[in-house]
Amino acid sequence: MDIDQARTFLEIVRCGSLVAAAEGLFVSQTAISARVQRLEQQLGCQLFVRSRNGASLTRDGEAFIAYAQQLVHTWEAARRDLPLPTGGAQVLRLGGEVSLGNPLLLDWVSALHQALPGLSIHCEVGDGQTLLHKVDTGLLDAALVYEPRYDAGLQVEQLMEEKLVRICRSDQPAPYIYIDWGEAFRCQHDAALPELARPALSFNLGPLALQFILEHGGSGYFRTRVVQAYLDRGILQRVPQAPEFTYPTYLVYARERDSEWLQRALAVLRGQLAENRSDWSQRWDPLA
Repeated sequence: MDIDQARTFLEIVRCGSLVAAAEGLFVSQTAISARVQRLEQQLGCQLFVRSRNGASLTRDGEAFIAYAQQLVHTWEAARRDLPLPTGGAQVLRLGGEVSLGNPLLLDWVSALHQALPGLSIHCEVGDGQTLLHKVDTGLLDAALVYEPRYDAGLQVEQLMEEKLVRICRSDQPAPYIYIDWGEAFRCQHDAALPELARPALSFNLGPLALQFILEHGGSGYFRTRVVQAYLDRGILQRVPQAPEFTYPTYLVYARERDSEWLQRALAVLRGQLAENRSDWSQRWDPLA
């Protein structure tokens, strides 16, 4: 099977028909049909049911989506990363969830750039499940996530444990804003605060919710490191008698792809956390 067949399959899934896929890929419908036929022959199963209304996936076709996406992503990663840098430089591919991108991942990459000049670094942010999948498939060497997956081939290390505390703007404590910190937080939150389980305002990204509260007022749950600077200045305050929730951060990497360079990079990360010099506020000053 070649990459064009996988791309063609995904384009048909996206468009819903072979005709539309041919137009999107700028090839003839005959070429599209031939690619699908070869792919089905190689897999030994039917992927689509053709009709006048388009092409619908079979059960085998639905199952093949993840494999096709992985094939295309792996090929694109290889094209992006090869050839390797000259001089024998090592390459590390590091990822982190969006809320960990600044400052933890950013500070880690900055420190690596200074401490390990022979290292070439590729850095990306994304959602936790995507990052874990990329670690599992070799597209990332290590990732910083909130909710790891405990598979046989993955090494999981808890880096730190924060608290999620409820804060409010000192002069405008309402309304309550729900921030989506993951499924574990949702379960604990709804059990402890059932009256706040369906708020009128919600965000799936902490920095956006924090900026909203700083600009317009309100309350919500945030990591202590992020809001401590605002608490110290009196811009925000803790909501009295509000329950607290733990929120650990994990490092995940594949055991079979462990290396000396990766361990040196991890030592730099652990050293940063021990020194605790990062600015975890979002560098946004409502008084400026």
